Order: sequence, then structure tokens, then C-alpha cells
Amino acid sequence: MTLRALFATQVYHVSLSGKDGFTARNGAFAAWDDLKRACLSLADEDRAGIRWCRENAYPGYTSYASLDDLPLRDPVFAELKRALDRHAALAAQAMHLDLGRKPRLDSLWVNVLKPGGGHSGHIHPHSILSGTVYVALPDGASPLKLEDPRLPMMMARPTLSDEAPEEARPFVYLRPQPGDLVLWESWLRHEVPPNRARSVRISVSFNYA
Repeated sequence: MTLRALFATQVYHVSLSGKDGFTARNGAFAAWDDLKRACLSLADEDRAGIRWCRENAYPGYTSYASLDDLPLRDPVFAELKRALDRHAALAAQAMHLDLGRKPRLDSLWVNVLKPGGGHSGHIHPHSILSGTVYVALPDGASPLKLEDPRLPMMMARPTLSDEAPEEARPFVYLRPQPGDLVLWESWLRHEVPPNRARSVRISVSFNYA
């Protein structure tokens, strides 16, 4: 008997915290304290973003709707972009995406999620690769919830046994570590459950076209 696993959903997961001597040129990133300070500074000073979050009941701060030039605005985001560019190209190659060129960063934004805040299930239209870099994950911080894209078509599928492996489950909860990059194809539906930590959960998300 042969049981074949078909139509794999691939997720690229790597630590950007390189060893001593690593630089952004080979995909590592060293300025984590600077990045955290830059994210929190935006959360305090970006008046347009703060207003958007208040008007749209966003539970914390995001620069998604207010700033589209972070790599030009602050050198720490420019350094992060260089690391992301390398890993986006590696991920596209590993996923066998025939692009004819390297993926291009389309958007980059900060998320500062307050205790109790979450982000409901969604996809990223008009992009090919999306993902998140995790800057601060205090105890109890939300995992990343990924949803099987076939879920709407499963109809009367029975529940799975407790022994079912990760690749068979309809939902997978990833618990990255600070410094991790998680990247996936943009059509994959994902969610951030409510933040159970007592302090903010900080991340930087992105899209590649």
C-alpha cells in the first residue's frame, strides 16, 4: 500500500540571528535592539498610524495604513530588508517558483499587538510571498495560526485522531522565537490569536511581488 502526500503547503522558517561575524549580506541580522526601539518609536510618534488604529479598533499599533517607506526612513529597516531580500529569493527557489527574477519587496510594516489583541484570519492578495519577522515575543504571546487551504471543501470530514501528524491537521500553530523569520505563499490563510502575554508582541510583516 502506498500513501502519497500531494499538494504540499510549504512554509519557510529560519532564524535571522546570525553567529558572530555574520552580516545582512548572507541573510543574518544583528540589530535586534535597534529594531525593537524603532518599532516602539513608530508606535509613539506615527500620528497617522495611531489615528488609523484608533478609528479601526486595531488592538495596538500598525504602520500598515500609514507608512510605506520604512527602509528609506530608518537604516535598521534597510538592513532588515537586505536580509529579507535574500531569504525571499531562497524561499522562491526552494518552492520552485519560476519568477524569472528575484522577488521584489512590495510592503513592510510594523505590528505592536497589545495584550488581548489579535488579527483575524486573512490572506494577502496581489502578492506572491508574505511573512513576518518576530522581534519581541513575551511569555504567553500569540502563536501564528496557519489554515489548510482545502478547509472550505472538506465538508463531512471526520475529526482527526490525536496521533495525526502536523501535515494532516487543518490548523497548525507555529510558535516562533524572537529573531525568527516565517514566510509563506501569500494565498495561505493565517491568523494571530489573542495575545495572552502581559506585554506587547512586536513583529514586522512584509509582502513580496
